[in-house]
Amino acid sequence: MQAGFSRLLFAGVLALCVVVPSWAVDHLISVNTRPDVTTSYWWMPRDGATATVVLFSGGAGGIGYREGEPKSGNFLIRSRDEFSKAGFNVALMGNPSDMPKLTPVFRQSTEHFSDVRAVLQDIRIRSTVPVWLVGTSQGTISAAAAGIDLGSAVQGVVLTATLSGQQFGGSVSDLVLNHLAVPVLVHQHAKDSCKLTPPYLAERLISKLEASPVKKYMEVDGGKNPYGPPCEAFHYHGYIEMEPEAVAQISAWIKHPVP
Repeated sequence: MQAGFSRLLFAGVLALCVVVPSWAVDHLISVNTRPDVTTSYWWMPRDGATATVVLFSGGAGGIGYREGEPKSGNFLIRSRDEFSKAGFNVALMGNPSDMPKLTPVFRQSTEHFSDVRAVLQDIRIRSTVPVWLVGTSQGTISAAAAGIDLGSAVQGVVLTATLSGQQFGGSVSDLVLNHLAVPVLVHQHAKDSCKLTPPYLAERLISKLEASPVKKYMEVDGGKNPYGPPCEAFHYHGYIEMEPEAVAQISAWIKHPVP
């Protein structure tokens, strides 16, 4: 009788272990990034990860953290599980305590670079695999500018729905892209109708990446049912209803960068 109960108890514990979702290990981490300033990031470690992708959301940045998890509808934030399934650790970059809403100017500032460096230092304590910076829309300013600042400290940079048009505070087109000396993928939706992220301007960035050892412009199509303003997350600008496909394309290139 006792042996039978023990077997049932073991089976129950095993079943609980099987059904525990992957997000159970995911959590928010706060880092002291500058004097009297903290920056939080959502950390999703995965066994056997081949790389860590640090995701920079668009708009005013942030991950929309509430009720214990990220709630932002941004393309990268809502697609975080797809990057995880591809075999990556995932870090969602939050905003610093002194800047709840990021501006294009701040995304190019030494303060922002200090925050990113401190977060990456914390990540490297947890995992030593190569780090890639991935940005979307306004977040591409952060990914590209931080990539220039960090140099060989990161493995590569991915820009999606790249902010390449002219706006107050600057864009990716205004950065010293010839100083970005790591592999770069510019990933663009063909139907992106946001005036600040047109495909033709994103494609022109490739010629400016003179120091990049491997660079590629990838224009894709797909998705359906866009809604809202064309520069928002649930339009083609945000790869609406093709998130798994878009992340698969990006992930495959990260694993094997080719021109």
